[in-house]
Amino acid sequence: MEKPANSQYPIHPLLKQRWSPLAFSNKPIAAETVYSLLEAARWTASCFNEQPWHFIVATQENPEEFSKLLSCLVEANQVWAKNAPVLMISVVKLNFEKNGNPNRHAFYDVGAAVCSLTTQATSLGLYVHQMAGFDVDKTREIYNIPQGYEPITAIAIGYPGDPQTLPEQYQQREFAPRQRKPQASFVFTGNWEKS
Repeated sequence: MEKPANSQYPIHPLLKQRWSPLAFSNKPIAAETVYSLLEAARWTASCFNEQPWHFIVATQENPEEFSKLLSCLVEANQVWAKNAPVLMISVVKLNFEKNGNPNRHAFYDVGAAVCSLTTQATSLGLYVHQMAGFDVDKTREIYNIPQGYEPITAIAIGYPGDPQTLPEQYQQREFAPRQRKPQASFVFTGNWEKS
């Protein structure tokens, strides 16, 4: 299933094709491909080249680790994410390595790294669904994440699956048209909220 963006202006086909499905095939993703996704994240620009991103990765090929990561997701996300062959949690380092000061750009940088990962995935025929719906405290506890680091996003990655396999309420979300705010609502010139 594809849901290309109905963009107002031309955008790159990879950006047009990217979307966040709920229906994933459990077809495995080769380890080399997962490394390729993480390599795309690795080469993302960051403030002072700090590279404050970290990723916890679990695949269905290791059921124990996969179940452990899946258990961190809220129940509503577990329903569909259990079919994705790869799950991740992105973790941000909150302070600069060089001086220990807070890095106010760290979250932005990790988001950019996940965007690079997502674009790389799209180029390989994979889909990525990022989730805020996971238990941060549980994640911190079961993965022994130290102070100064914050789990920020759960990520499901896989090949597209059959939406008919989803429960009814999820099928409705899957088939719903994609929507975006118009540029005039968020692009300003000269003053706030002035187009």
